[in-house]
Amino acid sequence: MKLTTLKETITKITEPRRVSYGNIRHKLDDIIIIGLCTIVCDGEDDNDMEAFGREGEEWLQTFLELPNGIPDSDTFRRLFERLEPAELSECLYSYTERSTVAIDGKTICGSGNAAHKAYHVVIAFVAENQITLGKIVVDEKSNEITAVPALLDLINVEECIVTADAMSYQKEITKKITEKKADYVISLKENQPAMYRDVDLYFQNMTDELPSCETMEKDHGRLERRTYFLLTELSWEEERKKWTNLNGIGMVKSYVCEKDIVREDTRYFITSLTNVGKFADAVRKH
Repeated sequence: MKLTTLKETITKITEPRRVSYGNIRHKLDDIIIIGLCTIVCDGEDDNDMEAFGREGEEWLQTFLELPNGIPDSDTFRRLFERLEPAELSECLYSYTERSTVAIDGKTICGSGNAAHKAYHVVIAFVAENQITLGKIVVDEKSNEITAVPALLDLINVEECIVTADAMSYQKEITKKITEKKADYVISLKENQPAMYRDVDLYFQNMTDELPSCETMEKDHGRLERRTYFLLTELSWEEERKKWTNLNGIGMVKSYVCEKDIVREDTRYFITSLTNVGKFADAVRKH
């Protein structure tokens, strides 16, 4: 997290305490940042905020003023009770502007019984710092298709890049993302056979002519090279006009070498982006 940037955005929040009385011992931005850091680290309440602050005080002093040390739990509770939720939300949205918002669905293990199938939760979170923006619980994985537009109605993704797997490869979802003034990168798989076949055939012969970039990662004896291609000339694709703001089709070729075994994988995506670097960054972050 770029905490110095977050500290700057917090200055826009209205001070909810009576500062004219002269008994304010802790700075507003210090309290809010410690509280947010606690939540990101799986803390839950004001007691956790005080404990987190005391344990990490030396680190916190590197970017916070803390004129009277770490606030106690009552101070955290009183401040967050008085803060205007809309102002705090707007502050966080401003902080995550042009971030990658990943939408992902997970089945809740153990939630199924004789009466119903296991519940499925659809989550939207900021990939850069793992802040959860919203979530919806549905009865079955297939209901993720209708849950994604409903989830997008609950959160602010303006100027962000929304990423999702093939379950969200739906015309209504790309329309909804565009209406929310965001870009998208969505997986294209065999569940859309006609378009997948067209794209696969096209990329087999045209990759040498496309803008591309490459990343290389090495970790614990595992080497992975990814090459990203982005095609923005889509006049050959008859289906393109049915998709809102469809500006490009991307391909990612991965080569993974681990214990002398090489695996190769190719994935395709539809996107509203036209820059291959931004496309590659969004795919990696998802």
